[in-house]
Amino acid sequence: MLAKVLSAAVIGVDAYRVDVEVDLAKGMPNFAIVGLAEGAVRESRVRVEAALKNSAHDFPQRRITVNLAPADVRKVGSAFDLPIALGLVSGSNPLLPERLLSTLVVGELGLNGEVRKIPGAMSMAVMAKQMGLSSMICPAECAAEAGVVGGVDVLPVQHFHQVLDFFTGQIALSPLRVDLGALLGKTAEHAVDFAEVRGQEHAKRALEVAAAGGHNLLMIGPPGSGKTMLARRLPTILPPLSFDEAIETTKVYSILGLNSSGATLVSTRPFRAPHHTVSDAGLVGGGSIPRPGEVSLAHNGVLFLDELPEFRRHVLEVLRQPLEDGVVTIARAQMSCQFPAKIVLVAAMNPCPCGYLSDPTHTCLCSERALHHYRSRVSGPLLDRIDIQLEVPAVKYRDLMHGQSGESSLSIRSRVACARARQAQRFQGNRAVRGNAQMPTALSHRFCVLDSAGKALLEKSVERLGFSARAIERILKVALTIADLAEEDHIRPRHLAEAIQYRSLDRSANEH
Repeated sequence: MLAKVLSAAVIGVDAYRVDVEVDLAKGMPNFAIVGLAEGAVRESRVRVEAALKNSAHDFPQRRITVNLAPADVRKVGSAFDLPIALGLVSGSNPLLPERLLSTLVVGELGLNGEVRKIPGAMSMAVMAKQMGLSSMICPAECAAEAGVVGGVDVLPVQHFHQVLDFFTGQIALSPLRVDLGALLGKTAEHAVDFAEVRGQEHAKRALEVAAAGGHNLLMIGPPGSGKTMLARRLPTILPPLSFDEAIETTKVYSILGLNSSGATLVSTRPFRAPHHTVSDAGLVGGGSIPRPGEVSLAHNGVLFLDELPEFRRHVLEVLRQPLEDGVVTIARAQMSCQFPAKIVLVAAMNPCPCGYLSDPTHTCLCSERALHHYRSRVSGPLLDRIDIQLEVPAVKYRDLMHGQSGESSLSIRSRVACARARQAQRFQGNRAVRGNAQMPTALSHRFCVLDSAGKALLEKSVERLGFSARAIERILKVALTIADLAEEDHIRPRHLAEAIQYRSLDRSANEH
């Protein structure tokens, strides 16, 4: 006898259909799982047998063959426990065929028949919707995140007997209802605010520009100048996540199992700050079975790299492709997958190994050789991909103790939102571009147009500072963002001049 149950697995951040085919044949009792099943999948036979026995169901004493199709794609995880168990009992319990053909079934089984949480439920719900399935059975613990997708009835279950009773027509499962309007209406709450930052007006202006256009930013300054404090407040001035962005971000957290029980959406823009000892796989993702790294966990948010030169050079170099393309591509012999990585990179570093180069109150003890070695840890090609590079000097005592409170994050965010609205209108119909920083070359040539005065200014700057072609393009994108903040349709020389002075490292290198 052959039974087939619809299920799913995840590659990258997207789910794909898996047909769980269960064959019960006469012969010596045996249980074989085929279809490139990895360790957790092969162990499901032990969990399924115990779960059936402890749920008052007989385990069939037959020659059992379970095929996970397509058979040429590696299967990982424990989400196949529930569909395998359902296929095994179909021999003695007649199931409703129309429900089997229209319902996606996923879930891990405990030894007592309890249905436990699995990673990737949101991605599986998206796939079920795309397939046109009417419903999806999943563990109650992760039903909330799956229910956000909409277009498919998510049926939460807590025990195997509920699933069996549903497919035999004895009970009806109520679909989980999620109020999307309430979710989208929630405003992000932050524990920090730009009003707490005193002084550093130049740096705060640069962060506003970075937020308005989605530009990468590098801050260079002595210890205690407020670089980390500023970076942690950048998410507070970014516009709220759209529904599509929230779904994309939540899918990454879902496949890693990082969503808390009952969580629905990642409602605030992520802020990730990995330690400088992180590996390249930890930063951009990888492993024998590829998993997303910190870059993807920061998708649609901020990735903060403090003490940038302390990161191993080969770890930093793997950032070049994600910063350019907005995705991380991981290729293996048997598969290739992509993880999303549209981030605002914020990095911080000292101006020299001791940290006090150009500080008027401290003496720098670093030799020229030590300074060159320190700065060479960050390669030129990586710096070219950082749009804004600015110096953050130490805050004066008078500003720190007696200065007025700064402008609030809410006030800055309103200007950022207006600039983003102009960009949304500019890139209408192009869903891949959500800000000026993400413009491909063709669009930058179309929108970053200079008048004669602007062209003369840029030409003089290139002759003096030796900007690369990539740096020139990024300067123009930053200038367009500054124009957007000023609510102007064209780049003026003053916008271009401000963008050029945000290339601090290029200027200092020329001076040396």
